[in-house]
Amino acid sequence: MSESCNGPGPGVGLAPGAVEAEGPAGQGQREVPRFLVGCEDDEQDMGQMEAGMKNEMFREEDMEDDDYESPPERQILVGICAMVKKSKSKPMTQILERLCKFDYINVVIFPEEVILEEPVENWPLCDCLISFHSKGFPLDKAVEYVKLRNPLLINDLNMQYFIQDRREVYRILLEEGIDLPRYAVLNRDPDNPEECNLVECEDHVEVNGEVFPKPFVEKPVCAEDHNVYIYYPTSAGGGSQRLFRKIGSRSSVYSPESSVRKTGSYIYEEFMPTDGTDVKVYTVGPDYAHAEARKSPALDGKVERDSEGKEIRYPVMLTAMEKLVARKVCLAFKQTVCGFDLLRANGHSFVCDVNGFSFVKNSMKYYDDCAKVLGNMVMRELAPQFHIPWSIPMEAEDIPIVPTTSGTMMELRCVIAIIRHGDRTPKQKMKMEVRHPLFFELFDKYGGYKSGKLKLKKPKQLQEVLDIARLLLVELGQHTDCEIEEKKSKLEQLKTVLEMYGHFSGINRKVQLTYLRNGQPKASSEEEDSKKDGPSLLLVLKWGGELTPAGRVQAEELGRAFRCMYPGGQGDYAGFPGCGLLRLHSTYRHDLKIYASDEGRVQMTAAAFAKGLLALEGELTPILVQMVKSANMNGLLDSDSDSLTDCQQKVKAGLHEIMQRDQDFTEDDYQKLAPTGSPSLVNSMKVIQNPVKTCDKVYALIQSLTSQIRKRLEDPKSADLQLYHSETLELMLQRWSKLERDFRMKNGRYDISKIPDIYDCIKYDSQHNASVGLEDTLELFRLSRALADIVIPQEYGITKAEKLDIAQAYCVPLMKKIQLDLQRTHEDEAVNKLHPLYSRGVMSPGRHVRTRLYFTSESHVHSLLSVCRYGGLLDEEKDQQWKQAMDYLSAVSELNYMTQIVIMLYEDNNKDPSSEERFHVELHFSPGVKGCEDEENVPLGFGFRPASSENEDKKPNQGSLEDLCQDQTDQAIPISEPINIQRRSPMIRSRKTGSMEVLSETSPTQSTKGCTSHRLFPSVSRQSPEIKPTSGLGFEGCSMVPSIYPLETLHNSLSLKQVDEFLSTVCESSSEAHAKTMRALSSLFDSQSQTSLYSPQQPLSSSGSETSLRPPSQPLWHGSIPSSAVSSAGPSSPITESSGLNFSFSE
Repeated sequence: MSESCNGPGPGVGLAPGAVEAEGPAGQGQREVPRFLVGCEDDEQDMGQMEAGMKNEMFREEDMEDDDYESPPERQILVGICAMVKKSKSKPMTQILERLCKFDYINVVIFPEEVILEEPVENWPLCDCLISFHSKGFPLDKAVEYVKLRNPLLINDLNMQYFIQDRREVYRILLEEGIDLPRYAVLNRDPDNPEECNLVECEDHVEVNGEVFPKPFVEKPVCAEDHNVYIYYPTSAGGGSQRLFRKIGSRSSVYSPESSVRKTGSYIYEEFMPTDGTDVKVYTVGPDYAHAEARKSPALDGKVERDSEGKEIRYPVMLTAMEKLVARKVCLAFKQTVCGFDLLRANGHSFVCDVNGFSFVKNSMKYYDDCAKVLGNMVMRELAPQFHIPWSIPMEAEDIPIVPTTSGTMMELRCVIAIIRHGDRTPKQKMKMEVRHPLFFELFDKYGGYKSGKLKLKKPKQLQEVLDIARLLLVELGQHTDCEIEEKKSKLEQLKTVLEMYGHFSGINRKVQLTYLRNGQPKASSEEEDSKKDGPSLLLVLKWGGELTPAGRVQAEELGRAFRCMYPGGQGDYAGFPGCGLLRLHSTYRHDLKIYASDEGRVQMTAAAFAKGLLALEGELTPILVQMVKSANMNGLLDSDSDSLTDCQQKVKAGLHEIMQRDQDFTEDDYQKLAPTGSPSLVNSMKVIQNPVKTCDKVYALIQSLTSQIRKRLEDPKSADLQLYHSETLELMLQRWSKLERDFRMKNGRYDISKIPDIYDCIKYDSQHNASVGLEDTLELFRLSRALADIVIPQEYGITKAEKLDIAQAYCVPLMKKIQLDLQRTHEDEAVNKLHPLYSRGVMSPGRHVRTRLYFTSESHVHSLLSVCRYGGLLDEEKDQQWKQAMDYLSAVSELNYMTQIVIMLYEDNNKDPSSEERFHVELHFSPGVKGCEDEENVPLGFGFRPASSENEDKKPNQGSLEDLCQDQTDQAIPISEPINIQRRSPMIRSRKTGSMEVLSETSPTQSTKGCTSHRLFPSVSRQSPEIKPTSGLGFEGCSMVPSIYPLETLHNSLSLKQVDEFLSTVCESSSEAHAKTMRALSSLFDSQSQTSLYSPQQPLSSSGSETSLRPPSQPLWHGSIPSSAVSSAGPSSPITESSGLNFSFSE
């Protein structure tokens, strides 16, 4: 009964030979059966359509269901009582046409003027009423009509009063035991709005005594009012996102306003981090639910539209729990046809809105299903009393179609990346010892005595520090002696820095206080106070280190380029590279989590990367709040840089000792400083020769620099010179003169620990402030870089044993987490999956790609790389590829901004699930952003995902990422004959080599024989200074933004078992870190069940459309129930392009 008719009006049969003319599906494709579910019913459709049968014929066909009795005259009348905009809408028309196919059902639509102007006595009669409220609809009259005529109600009318009030909706949901976000209701009396239980603070509100920290959501109590606001915390940049009814291509806009609305009644609820998608669920009766995903309006407010201008939505499979929720909502609100919104967050599903009567738009499959379910429901209820012979039609179960794979195509299962943050302003810090009682009070107030340490980042806290500084400066103004002068300059600096931006935002400044029982131990370079006895506090002020605009661009561009590592790219996104990922993500098969340490620059890098990766628009704040899981997860990505391990202290002392000798480096020094023989170190030592003489030169150059800046300051022309990122010449001078003071200590020796800061500053100025035109900056850059290339990496250990020891102190929790990410690649139904019919372009639709991105600082990247290099992952004596990789890594001198370490896990579906060859791991690396003058001495890796050398002559066939730009139709490749096999090569290449699924070696033994520089981007020579955005992972944004080195493959044929055992060994060997890790992990993981890695994949549950026909004895969420019948969302469904049952599953 799923034929479509195009008759002149409701209740009239099908015109001869008519085929559904509307909608994207099947435009004029007469021979294609369009309502394709693979059941007997549809095979009849095909015959009927081809023959173009008349109405009487249909009657005869349907008689099979009617026990061959002649129909009595009496028809069942279904009345439609709603505003004309709703009753004549396209979905309603489509569904009513299909409803008229039922032999005994006729439809009558109540005219709008009758509804509005006539008394209910004059309204048309009907046996069954579909009536629902919308703007301007007289619900009271409809209720009156029902009392008068008592028809069968599809959607209860009295409940529709409740649906208009969000408070009532939430009350009913609570009573039904349905999960919803934690909320509180603020009722205001319109006459005196001041009287209400609302306390507003900077980063939270208190409603009726319940606290809601930002981010939280504020919803008007009236459900017709769509002005929902989301408020963001100051740590993420503050402000709010204002949602509204879609206007053109916008559904929300970001606003800097951070305080809540002061008039009207609202519901306040906690914000659910949903990874940027909302799920809309549409029920037709308790046993049928269609679900679609769309981009959350809170993310960037831009509505994604397809070529026809409709909002892009994707069919989603509901979990068993969610189907139960749909059933409960439908029954609790007594609305057979009912739409509601689900938020999927933290492994749970929460209902956040119930909309009442609502149809899916543009889905032929849904129109068929809906008409069928409603028709059967009406017949079941009314046929007996009308003496209509009718039995429920049974349908064959749908056959789940799962594509098979052949050849050695491997499926990408997991991508893990550890990424350093982007370009930042120089980090600066100032230390001072304080003894004033006000500081001790502050320390006590925020619980500093518990641990002896205190971090102050919140605006309110920083304000208190500033107040103390101002007060003390006033007090000190009356005294003048030199000790106080020293103090005074420090307090002045404290005040200046805290006042710097005119407002506080936790992202760019912090004050740390440490309790010193007996005052500060030794007189440091900065402070030679006459020693006082008794306890003091060490105040450390840190500022700077913010992500620059260039850093944002770098992160966003890298995110965009990162998409190209994912397979596919069909459907609405075809036509630009990386669309495979966007499709994966929007169809819920991309299980993405982004973690960042608690530093502002790291979080902002993560948000900018997410923006590029998922093609978002607008401000970073909303993206940060929704997409980035931050907080210091017990050392996962943060390191307490102030508390160094004993090993690090020892290494630092040894390093300082060697670097403070006034003589050329001796052979012995080379042995001591570079026991690993790393070329980058040896080269730097050759440049330096005598460390003290080099430091002298550096010091002289800094003096020259500061005097040049002072001259500039006196010159009226450059008084208002604007430097990069709104810095002033004064601030630049402060930066450099502080380094000048600190670098050379009072005793004439150099403070080696300042070298990284000097390099940091000169790197920043030569990149961003070259326009100032200071002399000798390049020489300063060259020398400080050579010094930094020794000091920075060696602070993480000099010998292999030290490097490993220090690395483990930093990154054991992260390695444990990576190990779990690799192990948890087989999941149960708890992870959102996609309906199998919509997964062309992905090999096994029931599965998904897991992506885990970890954004962190230099220390974690150094440590992780040390573990890979020295932890014994592979033996470079025995493994040629690994030896090349190690040579490449030791030639890399600096792990710059945006350094990436990427781990990719593939599955070979042809191998036995328990064999070692089933899972295959690749390791890739990029040293990040290119330096100022790197071109001539770039270490050469051997490309991204190299093939074996035998392919060298077949270079043109190598698909580059540009291939992804061309629009490729989803034609099925006959699976029996893999395209284009090169006889001599162990790789099977298909046309779309750019889609990485295909690029995996057949046999791990062969892959390492002769890896030549055979890269994924043949068009790009390594020396080219610019790599254009399309061709891979490097790019030039604006002139200020240096490009990023493409990824280099370190190894591409590790087995998962090897990697797993390696991670276990490395983590176990650091026993003291073990306890720390377990704490971190226990707080990290949600309740999702972990199944064994090697368990075979569950078969997909079948998808039926007729679900109201289950025998009642079976529980409704029983396995055989459709995984929510799903409809085709316009062009993204296979049914629209490929005819019949040969669905195209292109690779």
